Amino acid sequence: MKITILNGNPNIDDIKFDDYLKNLSDLLESNNHTVTLLKLREMNLKYCTGCWGCWVKTPGECIVADDSRNICREYINSDFALFASPVIMGFTSALLKKAQEKLLPLIHPYFELVQNEVHHLSRYDKYPLMGLLLENGKDTDEEDIKIISDIYRRGAINFKTSFCFSRQTDDSVEEVANEINRI
Repeated sequence: MKITILNGNPNIDDIKFDDYLKNLSDLLESNNHTVTLLKLREMNLKYCTGCWGCWVKTPGECIVADDSRNICREYINSDFALFASPVIMGFTSALLKKAQEKLLPLIHPYFELVQNEVHHLSRYDKYPLMGLLLENGKDTDEEDIKIISDIYRRGAINFKTSFCFSRQTDDSVEEVANEINRI
């Protein structure tokens, strides 16, 4: 399985989180998966301005020349995408949220009815399954985790995929790898 891990850790000093993801990546590769680990903080990533250029002017690609094109390419060509972030002020990092918003070119601006709700049409035949990995902050509680997980679960509907799990770095690397292996 081809796996893309989006490391939304904005803090270069949070070595523990980065090491966790590196160990997870290594373990998955030892299980014959192909893993791309993207450190978002090391990428040139501009904010989505809502200009609709990715839908109208350059369909399927952000008009801003940044690394979001590489992120989109890796994401859409994956079987599974893991969104990973420390919990900061009750949500994922702004860095991970920025990267998630830059995936917008992967869907059409046109709408369809899905589960009695209006959602975008798919641009591609296949989208990667999604998972979420969170590192708890000092004030993170169960409600924070539930809210974040629910938002990503809802986002999966717009991105024409299934949300497989939400795990925390309190879980061992082996447990998270086993969860991915079961997909």
